[in-house]
Amino acid sequence: MLGLQIHPFAVKSDGDLDAAFAGASRDGVGGVVVMSDFVLHGLREHIVQLAIRHRLPGIYETKEFVEAGGLLAYGVNVPANFRRAAVMVAKILEGAKPAHLPVENPARIELFLNLKTAKALGLTIPPSLLARADQVIE
Repeated sequence: MLGLQIHPFAVKSDGDLDAAFAGASRDGVGGVVVMSDFVLHGLREHIVQLAIRHRLPGIYETKEFVEAGGLLAYGVNVPANFRRAAVMVAKILEGAKPAHLPVENPARIELFLNLKTAKALGLTIPPSLLARADQVIE
């Protein structure tokens, strides 16, 4: 395998963030993957600041984290998924049976990079990754 170790840190409120990042830094974690929900999404500026303060490269689910200063986001286009969900709801309201509707995968996965943050963390982003990015923030 890859030889990676996972160190989960539970965050249930804003007050848990400082302790989680301090613990990650103390434990020698090499980076963070932030799986966000609505609460953490609303705290993205604080999360990104903590990641940078503790010099932890972070990967996030949405581009809003990268716009707030996060290093990298890789995930679905959330507004496009909501539009597809609305289409499915319309079909159900028109009489389609939910069990007869197809299960759909996201049409597109997006990659966003923040070069300013990469530089602040002392990281060099390979040109091949830059070429694949949907948006690069400089």
